[in-house]
Amino acid sequence: MHTSKWNLEGEIALITGSTKGIGKAIADEFVHLKAGIFIVARDQKMIDEQVRDYRGKGHNAWGIKADVTKKNDRRKIFEQIEKETGKLDIVVNNVGINIRKKTVTYTEDEYLQIINTNMHAAFDICQRAYPLLKQSEDGALVNVVSTAGLTHVRTGAPYGMSKAALVQLTRNLAGEWASDGIRVNAVAPWYTKTPLVEKLLEDKDYLNNILERTPLGRIAEPQEVATAVAFLCMPAASYITGECLVVDGGFLINGF
Repeated sequence: MHTSKWNLEGEIALITGSTKGIGKAIADEFVHLKAGIFIVARDQKMIDEQVRDYRGKGHNAWGIKADVTKKNDRRKIFEQIEKETGKLDIVVNNVGINIRKKTVTYTEDEYLQIINTNMHAAFDICQRAYPLLKQSEDGALVNVVSTAGLTHVRTGAPYGMSKAALVQLTRNLAGEWASDGIRVNAVAPWYTKTPLVEKLLEDKDYLNNILERTPLGRIAEPQEVATAVAFLCMPAASYITGECLVVDGGFLINGF
């Protein structure tokens, strides 16, 4: 039972891509709010170090090495959850990749890699998580999307398409699963200090273009996205479902 509407005490969460960037920040925020977490990533060493760190601080944490683009690995994630806890209250679909190119220059393999990682894997994870989230009776699912799914931001069409699809999936699932006690929301970051955009931000002209279009005048920290994700999973957000919370420093509302 929660002692406050502003924590995740007693909840068990699955966070994909949770050893670096926004995913790591989400994992850090969740354990701070007293949730137990399943860390999913491809690097066993990083997983082990993170689990050891959390457990050393008295938190419940488990690691699962998996590539979410592979069906067998996605199945393995849920087999491990059933084995370890048999309980799951929160799912955060965070994994995402991008290949920045002009639309006409993508190969089919590049296009499919982006779509399969960002969209298809998340869809399958939602399906697999549903029985456990329903059993929770207070389930929450958050899809980490992007402002690229809401407007053109030069990230490439397949990436934008995949994120826009997740925004719509969020709306559909919110409507379908509300009667099962499952809330479904999305968080859409603008540029954030992560390994995914690190090299882009080294280009001073590009960085200045970003900052000129961002009213708050800076790049987001991963923790600022993580707190938005955490909020949507807390009892404090119990009447919020089907929403896409934009974390963009004002970018999308910044007209002329």
